[in-house]
Amino acid sequence: MDSEYQPPGMRDVSEKKVTKRTATAQATLRAQPETIRTIVEGRLPKGDPLPVAKVAAIQAAKNTSQIIPYCHPLPVEHLGVDFEIGRDFIRVTTKVVAHYKTGVEMEALTAAAVAALSIYDMAKMIDPAMAIEQVILIEKTGGKSDFNRPEGA
Repeated sequence: MDSEYQPPGMRDVSEKKVTKRTATAQATLRAQPETIRTIVEGRLPKGDPLPVAKVAAIQAAKNTSQIIPYCHPLPVEHLGVDFEIGRDFIRVTTKVVAHYKTGVEMEALTAAAVAALSIYDMAKMIDPAMAIEQVILIEKTGGKSDFNRPEGA
């Protein structure tokens, strides 16, 4: 064979325009109701996982390009992290904003996943059966195409 295989690499975004990019993602952690009560009441042996998860989400978004090979490093200008606490779940919602040439979906998804993993880490000693059920993109704006997840999908 005369030619050498060249795997694809990062996309060339050098000619793309800088626009405002946003992405919102969610991760859902399922746990026993007693585990959720323990978290809400502040009785976890390792402390309150929600502030730790928020910091973990911020760090994850800022460092996504270091762990996802084809992600471009980009200037994260804002990251919002919200928690919805239900009887047997904690849903993490992250929103990332940047002005750049490529989208911020991976930063939002990574932030949500790492926040859920951080909560899992802090609560695993009392509930090893917890599960991170889904990590999903809710919406993205900016660039050539927007995305908005249909209700219930």
